[in-house]
Amino acid sequence: MKTKSVLELADVKAIAAAAEAEAVKNNWAVSIAIVDDGGHLLWFQRLDGAAPISAQIAPGKARTSAMGRRESKVYEDMINGGRVSFLSAPGLDSMLEGGVPILKDGQCLGAVGVSGVKSSEDAQIAKAAVAAIGL
Repeated sequence: MKTKSVLELADVKAIAAAAEAEAVKNNWAVSIAIVDDGGHLLWFQRLDGAAPISAQIAPGKARTSAMGRRESKVYEDMINGGRVSFLSAPGLDSMLEGGVPILKDGQCLGAVGVSGVKSSEDAQIAKAAVAAIGL
């Protein structure tokens, strides 16, 4: 039997705080979602002024990243590159840049999804959040 690492509440709080700090530093109104390795929601927050739709998109980006074990941008690039049939992939419901996996020793512990500004800025926030726990 193997042992696997999991996100603890302290980790989730540190990730969320770093995401919020990056967003506030840049004056970006976003929604932030953190999920476990199965795509189940562990944390959600919508900053003041974030568009209502971002509350649906951020968890989707996080789920997509966790389930695929890679950044959600990979799927966006694949689709933009002409593989539109990938839009029918089951379980991946928000294939837009801004979902970043939380990886440790090659294993996915979960993911962060951000929505509300340009996709590259969403990803910047998510990456800063993941970096906060030093994996």
